[in-house]
Amino acid sequence: MAVESEARFHVLAVDDSVMDRKLIEKLLKISSFHVTTVDSGSKALEFLGLSATASPEQSEIEVNLIITDYSMPGMTGYDLLKRIKGSSSFKDIPVVIMSAENMPSRINRCLEGGADEFFLKPVRLSDLKKLRPHILKGKSKEGHLSQEESSEISKITSRSISHDSSSICCSKRKAMDEESALERRRLRLSCGGLQYDLA
Repeated sequence: MAVESEARFHVLAVDDSVMDRKLIEKLLKISSFHVTTVDSGSKALEFLGLSATASPEQSEIEVNLIITDYSMPGMTGYDLLKRIKGSSSFKDIPVVIMSAENMPSRINRCLEGGADEFFLKPVRLSDLKKLRPHILKGKSKEGHLSQEESSEISKITSRSISHDSSSICCSKRKAMDEESALERRRLRLSCGGLQYDLA
């Protein structure tokens, strides 16, 4: 059932490296996504109908997520991200940036610029599992969610809320246990060496 719903999702992959492009295409197809690949930011804009040379039919193409390399000649992945987020028709489409370089300043710049994820290359299948919630969130912003997709978002949200609240409970319990252990230690020391079992 999940495979059928994911097969509707269309991902545009942008990378100037042939090998990286083939790898991401293969991983996305294994994950049951429909994939279109292009080798530059300008071709991505053309495909989306955002360039001066784009035909009117191209703006009718539905893309659910864009994954792009950061370092590309001409237009970087960050430049592409800014163009997409500045467009009225594609601003809600999730954008994921990939890079071979682990540079915190670059990662922060992209995330602050509107990227939904930042993957370090080589991208792995486990990375692609993070895409589905972003696609569903993007579709809910557009208002094109089916009943099934809407319930999927609710499940993901409630799962993360319950995980967060259970980890908060565990943290509080651990802090209380540590505090009571510290208190027992203080009592032992204050009794002048006499040992009392206070547990």
